[in-house]
Formats: sequence, C-alpha cells, structure tokens
Amino acid sequence: MLEKPTISKTQFPIESLLSARLLLEPQIVGDRIYFLSDLAGTLSLYSIASSGSIPEPLLPGGLALVNPHIMPGDNFHVLPKLGKVLVMIDKLGDENYQPNLIPLGGGIPEPLFGNKYRDEQIACVHCDKEKNIAYFFRDNRKTPDIECLMVNLETGEVKSLGTSIYGNACNGVSSDHSTVILADGYTAGDVVLYYWKEGMTTRKLLYGVPLDQRDGKQVPLTGIGWCSFVDNDKGLFFESTIFHDDGGLTYLSLDDPSKPIDVPIKGLRHSGEGEMAGVRRVKGDVFVLEYNIDGASWAYEGRFHSGTSPTFEVERVLIGNQPLSDGVVLGLEWQIKNETPLQAEYVFSFTRANSPSQIYHIPIGEKVAAERLSSEKVLGIPDEYLSAGEDASYTSFDGLRVSARLYLPSSKLGYKGPRPLVEYVHGGPQGQERPDFTWFSMPLIQYLTLNGFAVFVPNVRGSTGYGMRYMKWVDKDWGGKDVLDHVEGLKHLEKDSRIDSKRRGVVGRSYGGYMTLTLASRHPELWKAAVDMFGPYDLPTWVSRIPPTWQTYFRLSLGDPVKDKDFLVERSPKTYMNQLSAPLMILQGKHDPRVPEPESAQLVKDLREGGVNVDYVVYEDEGHDVLRFKNRVHCYNAITEFFRKNLGN
Repeated sequence: MLEKPTISKTQFPIESLLSARLLLEPQIVGDRIYFLSDLAGTLSLYSIASSGSIPEPLLPGGLALVNPHIMPGDNFHVLPKLGKVLVMIDKLGDENYQPNLIPLGGGIPEPLFGNKYRDEQIACVHCDKEKNIAYFFRDNRKTPDIECLMVNLETGEVKSLGTSIYGNACNGVSSDHSTVILADGYTAGDVVLYYWKEGMTTRKLLYGVPLDQRDGKQVPLTGIGWCSFVDNDKGLFFESTIFHDDGGLTYLSLDDPSKPIDVPIKGLRHSGEGEMAGVRRVKGDVFVLEYNIDGASWAYEGRFHSGTSPTFEVERVLIGNQPLSDGVVLGLEWQIKNETPLQAEYVFSFTRANSPSQIYHIPIGEKVAAERLSSEKVLGIPDEYLSAGEDASYTSFDGLRVSARLYLPSSKLGYKGPRPLVEYVHGGPQGQERPDFTWFSMPLIQYLTLNGFAVFVPNVRGSTGYGMRYMKWVDKDWGGKDVLDHVEGLKHLEKDSRIDSKRRGVVGRSYGGYMTLTLASRHPELWKAAVDMFGPYDLPTWVSRIPPTWQTYFRLSLGDPVKDKDFLVERSPKTYMNQLSAPLMILQGKHDPRVPEPESAQLVKDLREGGVNVDYVVYEDEGHDVLRFKNRVHCYNAITEFFRKNLGN
C-alpha cells in the first residue's frame, strides 16, 4: 500500500541522515562485543572484537528484531557457559516475541520452547549468565493473567511462579535463586512487592498495599525498581520514590520489611532537573547508578555500604562529563576482569540529538578514558548543518514548569525570515523526548530543520524524567491538562520572532498520535497540517481492541470502557473530528498490537464518508514502529513533503 511520495528537490536526501546506522544495547563477553544494529536495513544482532573490528552478523538476513526502546525485558543475552546467545524474535513487529538460541558465532535461531507458547508474548526480564537461569513473563494474549516463568536454559526445565492480572513480574533474585521478588504494577509507579520461596505454592506480600485492600483510599506511590539482594540475602537495595519524588536509593530489611530506609548518596556530580533512572549491581557491593537529568544520561560507579545507617558513595563518573555529556546512553553493560580488587570493563552506546550512536569501551582502571570503537556518521551533511536544539521550557497555565526544546534550522542553511513550525508530540504518554538520534523522532526533527522548519518538542505533564508527581498528572486525564500544556506552549512561541505561528503543523506517534488528533480536532484554529502515526481514535473501542493484559492497565490509568464510557467518549478524538479543518495524514503498521490497524482504518473510513480527503499509509511489514530502511525512507519523506505542501518552507 506504499505510494512513492512526490519529493521536491532538496539539498539533502533523508538517506544521508539514515546512513548513520543504529548501534544499540552492547554487551561485552570475553574479547567480543555483541550489539543490535540496522547495518543491513533491519534491526539485527552483530558482534565485533572488543578492540574493534568489522561487524559480524549473527542472524539470517532479513530477520528483524524488536526495537529495544519499546520492548519490555531484554532483546538478547550472551551465555558464554552455554556457548549460546538467547535472542527474542517476533513476526513483523507483532511483539509476540519468542526466545530463541543461536551459537555464539551466529546461526539459525532455534526456539527455546518449541511451539509451546506460539503466538504468545514471552519476555525475558532477568538472566543469570553464571547459572544459566532466566526469568520470563508470559502473556498468552487471550486472558488478563500474566505468568512468571523460571527457566533453566541448560536443561529446559520450566517452573511457574504464579500469575496475576497486574504483572507478577520477576523483580529480584537471591544469589541461590531460592527466593524471588515478584512485583505487581497497577499504574506507572504504583508497585507492590511479593516474595516466592522454593517450596511455596503461592507468593506472599512483602511491601506495599495491594489494590484490593485499599478500600478506595490513596496510597503513596513506591516507584520501586529492580531489587538487588544485599547483606547475605537478608535485605534488598533498590531505587524508589518512597522518600524522594525524583527517586532515591532504599534499603529494605527482609526481617522488618515494613520499615524501608532512605539511603543517602555521596559524591554526585550532576546538576539540573531530572530523576534517578536505576541502580544495578556490578558485583558484590559495587553498583552502577544512573540518572536522567534534563533528558541527558549520567552514570556513576559507586559502592553500597551496609549497616544500621546504610549509605552509597560514588567512586567515579562513567558517563555525563565531557566528551560524554548532553546525550543519551542506549545500553550500559560490563564484565568482571578481576575479583580482588574488583575491576570491571564497561561497554555502552551513546548518542546526541545531532550525532549518531557510537559504541564505547571503558577498559579496567580507575582513570582510563572511554574508547570509541565505531565511527558512524551522517554522510554528505556537514555537522554544523544539524540542529543541537535549544531550551524552550515555559510556564504553563497553572504555573507548572514544562520542559521543552526548540530545534531551528542552522544559520548555515541560509533560510530567511520566520520559520513555519512543526510540533512533535512524544508517545507514552509516560515517555519523554530526549536528545537521542537513534529514536524515530530525531532523524525526522533533523530532516525537518534541514528543510526549513522549526520543530517544537515539549515534554508536557505526564512525561517521565521529571519526578513521580509530574508523571502521574496524566493518569485518568488524557486530553485534559496535557492539552492545555500544549496550547500554552504554542502561545509562548508566538512571542518568538523566529517562528511563523500562522503556519503550524503537528505530528505524533502512539499517544502522540492521539494528541495530534485531539489538538487538530479540538483546536482546529491552531493548525495547517497534522500527521497521526498509529494514534488511538475512539478510546472505548481502542481499549477493547488491545490484548487483555494491557486492558487491565488502561482501565486503571485511563478509564474503564464500560464504567467510564461517557468520560472516554468525551476525551476521544472521534467526538470532535467533525471540527477538523487541517489536512491530515495517517501512518499505521499492519501488525501493530498496541494501536491495532482497525483503529486507524475506522478513522479513515469515518473521515472519507464525511467527505474529508485523508492520506492513509499502511506499512505491511511493521508493528508499533517504522524500523525497516525502505519504510523509514518513505515515512520521513512522506511526512516532510506533507508539511512542505501545507505549510511551505
């Protein structure tokens, strides 16, 4: 169903931006680094020598992996003791991924479970590479129940740790795997912990108030992340929002789990607004602590000190200082080189808004600098022609600070006069637009600036990266105060003489597509063009179309399609689509499980029956993304030409 868009002659083709291949999620094992890349046009698995070498493909050509940005769990794990790689593979983006094994040197994938869980979603959330034990959550796509599976990868033995409609996800494992922490999550940040011990038939409550015991009362949100067992497996160490809205470190004694302890941190070097992103054990009492500050990544190596007043002390900065500043980390992993004293070497991928992802290696040693192993680059476009963006944060209608960035065409391009504006709306809604060249949005943003557009990217209330309270603003309020934030941001830009606010367009994906449809239909006076990428259109119908396990979450965070139908109808773009006045383009993946294709097809049908001409493109080999090279070329060109046609440049 692809039609070649009519492209005006431009100085730079989109292929120039896409010539920089994705380098994602590296893992180091022995003297090799394994990573994801789209070197051959689809996202696949490769390896190189840790000293640098030509990438070697590990999977058959044409087989596409899931985008790690949207995938729960891990894409792959290298298992040196088995001589295998565990890799998750789905069908054309349907997200029904299945664990497969291939040799370390690559080969034909062999399903770990055969056809036992065919057409189900099996996600790997933790893997012990020393003992070859992995933990998966199983979504059978037919019922709301999610099952936790403990799997011996060497013998194939599968043990069920129970089910829950709220997740029952593995969230921590003792050193001998005799105790497993299980987590139920109701909405974002609302986490309750349970534990399972060898010999138990059912899990038991460890920390938090289960939903069915709240009697309608509000309880503090815990925001608990992965739990590491410490103090000889007598306590848990994790990130949470129990004591700090923007995240902090917490210790929980298993002998007295009702009294969590706030763990102070010494030696942080960053400043700015943001939140803690996670804490993971390297070995023993050494951990990696990660932050998201103003959208940029910081990572520290530090040590947990136990005792009656536990503390965490930063020992060195891994990522955040120059030259590894103002960018985003896409996978940070390590391997132990020496046990006594403990020495680890690290690998990671790092990118910025205007520079491609590169793989870096930090050898052992306290003061060694990170070595860049790759040299991906944008071909045919000078670096100074790409936009780094500038801060465009503003105060919304109720006094809330909204973080935002504005990307303007480089002065080197020679554009004169105020620039037409495109607003880009991120998905989620509990997501964040960051300076990440590997994410779908950034090549689009750069391509739009190369073609003379200014691009406004607000992280309105509901976005992650600014604390729990900020993120929770959007629960049960899609199309409410978030809309007002967008409108207020546009008012703010009307004061900027560099912007032509009479020529505005909007584009977004997923929830961003929903917001695009909402803004275009409820505020038609603001827009001259709109592009919806797989956005929900009719909220009650959409909630009933997605898999049953996801319906549980959205009933709590958005609304029940039966009990809250009037509210969902009131907040649905469908209700206001008769007010649409701007030209509309809709893009959709045929195999999308999150916003199924019938959702967009119904929107197109309704508009066309009403006499509205709408451009509709369905990518037959994509899911909730546009990943394949040929589709990305078409997609970016189609969107840009649509805005050129309707906004001018």
